[in-house]
Amino acid sequence: MKRLQQRIYELLEVAHPEDTASRVTDLFLFVLIALNVVAVIVETVEDLATQYAAVFQYFEVFSVGVFTVEYVLRLWTCVADRRYAHPVTGRLRFAGSWHAIVDVLAILPFYLPMFLPIDLRFFRLLRFLKLSRYSESMRIFGKVLRSERSELLVALFVAGLLLVLGSSFLYIVEHEAQPDKFSSIPAAMWWGVATLTTVGYGDVAPITPLGRFLGAIVAVMGIGMFALPAGILASGFAREMSKRRDEPEVCPHCGEPIQEAETD
Repeated sequence: MKRLQQRIYELLEVAHPEDTASRVTDLFLFVLIALNVVAVIVETVEDLATQYAAVFQYFEVFSVGVFTVEYVLRLWTCVADRRYAHPVTGRLRFAGSWHAIVDVLAILPFYLPMFLPIDLRFFRLLRFLKLSRYSESMRIFGKVLRSERSELLVALFVAGLLLVLGSSFLYIVEHEAQPDKFSSIPAAMWWGVATLTTVGYGDVAPITPLGRFLGAIVAVMGIGMFALPAGILASGFAREMSKRRDEPEVCPHCGEPIQEAETD
């Protein structure tokens, strides 16, 4: 039983380069997840949704069946991982992990409507998050976000502070001239968001000389605010890629470095 448990764990986890069966399993699940996302998008086309309703329904039942079996097997075999070795608390820790929560969210939109009168069809797009288990790019992105979270939170705080201050000042300056557009500070925040993000829809804009001056300052600062998190992420990506180049490739199952085959 332990041997079977270990083998299923190896099949479901990211494949060792030489494990063909595990690589095929990964590819099958990857394609199935991608097709689910495509199906949700295509179903919004009314003609196609009506014409191929049965096909979409059968595919949904098949997909949920596969994802449900996958989740149950992962919960059963997670003890093969040293982090979740305990048969009870280990499985509880696994169930609270990011990937396990995503696996549950992938199947809930199918099961919940059986008990509650709610429509969760579009929540099936959350299945896209399951790709993070198989996509190296998404794993690297997640590591960068975790490593740079403190700096990103500081940038987010400064952006929020600038939004509140800029919107408040514009409300004070523009309220009398445009009581319909700048009726309150929350209403002025729509202008603040559009300006700070450099979108500038144009439906709300200052008309007084002082208001335009303050608006120009906020617009210029908005460009800098977007450059700040971009720079943080860029430096984080550079460090992560440099680290990956310097560190040897590790087997996802045993944690041992993978030795490159010698060539003549």
